[in-house]
Amino acid sequence: MDSEEYTAVFTKKLADQKKQLSNPKLITAYYAKNEYEPVIVLQHLKNKGLSSLLPYFEQSGDHGLAPAMFQTESLKKLIGKLYDKKGISTTTEAYETLADLELLTANALINYTNALQYGMISPKRIYGAYYTDTKRPDSVSMNRVFAIKDLKTFLDSIQPKDPQYRSLQAALKGGEAAPGMTKEETHNILKVNLERLRWRNKPAGDKYVIVNIPDFKLQVIEKGNPVLEMKVCVGEGRPMNPGDNLREYDENNLRKDRPFSRETPQLNSLIHSVQVNPVWNIPENIATNEITKYAAADRFYLSSHNIDVFENGKLIEDTETIDWSDGNPGKKYTFKQRPGDDNSLGKIKFLFNNQSAVYLHDTPAKAAFAQSMRAVSHGCVRLEKPLELAYALFGDGAKFEDIKKRMESPEPEAKDISLPKKVPVYLTYITAWADKSNVITFRKDVYGLDLVLYSYMKKLGAGE
Repeated sequence: MDSEEYTAVFTKKLADQKKQLSNPKLITAYYAKNEYEPVIVLQHLKNKGLSSLLPYFEQSGDHGLAPAMFQTESLKKLIGKLYDKKGISTTTEAYETLADLELLTANALINYTNALQYGMISPKRIYGAYYTDTKRPDSVSMNRVFAIKDLKTFLDSIQPKDPQYRSLQAALKGGEAAPGMTKEETHNILKVNLERLRWRNKPAGDKYVIVNIPDFKLQVIEKGNPVLEMKVCVGEGRPMNPGDNLREYDENNLRKDRPFSRETPQLNSLIHSVQVNPVWNIPENIATNEITKYAAADRFYLSSHNIDVFENGKLIEDTETIDWSDGNPGKKYTFKQRPGDDNSLGKIKFLFNNQSAVYLHDTPAKAAFAQSMRAVSHGCVRLEKPLELAYALFGDGAKFEDIKKRMESPEPEAKDISLPKKVPVYLTYITAWADKSNVITFRKDVYGLDLVLYSYMKKLGAGE
C-alpha cells in the first residue's frame, strides 16, 4: 500500500462525500490529525470483524430506527467486496474501496452510537417549551468510535438496558395495535417514546418529584419506587385538528412546534421552598384577558375575589375609580390576590426556579380532578393532594406541622418556608410506557408533541 497514493484517493473521497457526513468537521479533523489512515478498517479487518457491524444496523428497526439511516446496504456491499478474494482487481480499486468503507463505517458508527446513547434528535432544537437539562454527544464521545477494540463487545455495551425501553421494544416487535388505534399509529407512538427514553434527561438522585403531563399524574419517587401518587391538572394545550395523527407527516413535512401560551413546559429544577397561604401575583396575560374583563362587567368582582390592584407599586384603595376601557388596563395595573379560601393557588404553592414562572400549587377548583382530561390550567400544575406532597418533601417535624397549622388557619397569612434539602422536580412528557404488569399504557398527545417529534424522526429516515 502506497500511503501517498491512498491519501490522495481518501482526501478526494472525503471532499466529495462531505455533504453526506453527519459530522463532517469532526471526521475531517480526526483523519487530518491521523495522517488519513483507515484506522477503523485496519483495526477490525482481521477475522471478518467488520462484518459484526451489519446485524446491529440491520436490526435497528427494533429501536424504532431504520437500517437506511446507517447506509447498511452500501456497507454490506463494500464489506463483502473487501472480504471477497476476487472482489478487487486493481490497486486503484483497492484504495477507493478502502476509502469508501472507512468513511462509511466511521459515519455509520458515529450515527448509530449517538442514536442509541443520546437519541437521534436534540429535544431543545425541536420544542419551543423544553427546558430540561439534556446531555448531547460531543467530540470526545464521538471520537471514541475510532478507538474501539472489539466492535461486537462495544455495540453490545451501548444497547439500552432500561426495563421500560425493553418493554416498548418488545411491544414494537410484537406488532400489535393498541385499542382504538391502527397498527401503524401504535408503532409510531412506540417509536417516539423509545426516542424519548434515549434522551439523557432522566431524573437523578434518590428522591425526586416527577409530573407526566399527558398522564395528568404526579409521583414522588424514593430509591426508584413511588411513595406518593396523585392527579394533577396541567396547562391547556394548543388546538388540535381532528385529522392530526402520526401518519400524515413525511420526510418533507416537518411539524413546527408552536406552543400554546398556557401549556405546561417540560423542565427540570429543584423545589427549594413552599409558600403557605400564597399571594397570587396575577400574570399580565391573565389580567388582560380575564381579570380586567370580569372587573369591567362586575364592579364587585375584585373585592369578592380578594384581588388588590396596584399602579406603579401603590395600592389603589377604590378600584371603582378605574376606567377599564382606558387603553390596556392589564398592562397599566398589577393585580394580586390575597390569601384565602378562594385564592386560585389554594393554600400552598411549591416553588422552584424556572424561566417559565410555573410552580406546583393547591387549588380551590377541586371538580377538575374528577375529569379524565385535565389539561385545564394556565400553565402551572394544580395538585390533588398538596398537603400529602408537603409531607413527602418535609417529613415529620416542626416545619411540616407549621405548614399544616397555617393551611388550616381561619386567618390565613402568606408564609415562606424553605425545604431543609432541595428536591429535584421534573415536568416531562411521555405518551407510552409499561405499567407494573408490563402492559403498555398509552395517553393522548395533548400538546401535539408526538406529532412534532415524529415528523423530525421521519425526516432523518427513522422507522421506514
